[in-house]
Amino acid sequence: MPTHVAIAILVQDQKFLMQLRNDKPDIVFPGVWGFFGGHMEPGETPAIAVVRELEEEIGYAPPGLTLFAEYPSQTFVRHVFAAPLDVPLTALELNEGWDMALVSIDQVQQGECYSAVADQVRSLAPPHRQILLDYWQQCMAPPEAPQTL
Repeated sequence: MPTHVAIAILVQDQKFLMQLRNDKPDIVFPGVWGFFGGHMEPGETPAIAVVRELEEEIGYAPPGLTLFAEYPSQTFVRHVFAAPLDVPLTALELNEGWDMALVSIDQVQQGECYSAVADQVRSLAPPHRQILLDYWQQCMAPPEAPQTL
């Protein structure tokens, strides 16, 4: 049975809030950039879980939270929500993880981002990178100009 998790794409100024996960070998995707969010508790809906996780991890209750997509795999079902991040990073409390940053689409496409706390460039977790690429394409990318002959 896959584990259900609820995670959030938080957007500010065309950038995405990401968490640099702790560099502990006993967690999933240690030491890489991923989304805030986490495991759903028994009886919890994905929407309730993502709000609870965001409040626990960064002290933030997002406005206008909407379900973007679900990504099932053999090990996880990722319930992905999206919302604006309408406060500065300084207003957030990092209660879980090593660092946090606003990541540009260029960094997402490259698959890595610098962490001032780690003083290193760190990779994005592959499934989270793909989710952001999908979100960018479906919800944020400017329309392509019509081709002229």
